[in-house]
Amino acid sequence: MLILALDSSSAGGSAAVVRDDAIAAERAGDSSRTHGERLPRELMAVLDEARVRLDEIDAFAIATGPGSFTGLRVGIAAIQGLALAQGKRVVPISTFEALAADFRLKAEATRGGVTGGRVTRVGVWVDAHRGEVFATLYAGDGTTVLEPPTSLPPGETLDAWAAALDGLDTLRFAGDGAIRYRAAIDARLGPRADVAAAVPPLAGTIGRLAAREPGRAVTPHAVVPLYVRRSDAELARDRGRPAGGG
Repeated sequence: MLILALDSSSAGGSAAVVRDDAIAAERAGDSSRTHGERLPRELMAVLDEARVRLDEIDAFAIATGPGSFTGLRVGIAAIQGLALAQGKRVVPISTFEALAADFRLKAEATRGGVTGGRVTRVGVWVDAHRGEVFATLYAGDGTTVLEPPTSLPPGETLDAWAAALDGLDTLRFAGDGAIRYRAAIDARLGPRADVAAAVPPLAGTIGRLAAREPGRAVTPHAVVPLYVRRSDAELARDRGRPAGGG
């Protein structure tokens, strides 16, 4: 199975072609230019690198967020357009799931799987700006959700997770929010916290997840972004409305 995958949830993002469970080609995006300026050319470039034609793609995969509101909209629209033109389906993958799965897939490659390892929780933090993080807590398998998505300041996120983190051994944190607010994590959890040093390109992981679970594919129009909270533009618009609506 050939999958064309895209992550536009961050400024750079990435694109990849996945053949079955292997990444045939993956390219990080140019964060100095907007996704609107770069797409769909970046997708065509990664197809060329993998020596795959667009009409050979069996399905598409896309990061649905959370992340950049504009980037998500542009990326989803690009994948929807290509999928519609090719008459193919799309596998939506959340940014949370992709970040947790990146850790899990690397663990599989190095020690045959996460189960039995020392990591007992995987916290995914995406920088939500305004002093907040989009956050979800997974079990050590990187797939079982223990705490649903929230948009809170780092300290309040850790407060909400206190019961789930109490008495545990090693806790893995992934995402640009964890990197930005590492001091808050270290202050609360000390040496128990293992914060990833960088955010890897996610398109390859998104494509591998789609190849492993093709039954998750939906029609292009059924793909919707995961925002967790409303955009700044929506909040600003609401602040400008008179009380009671209008």
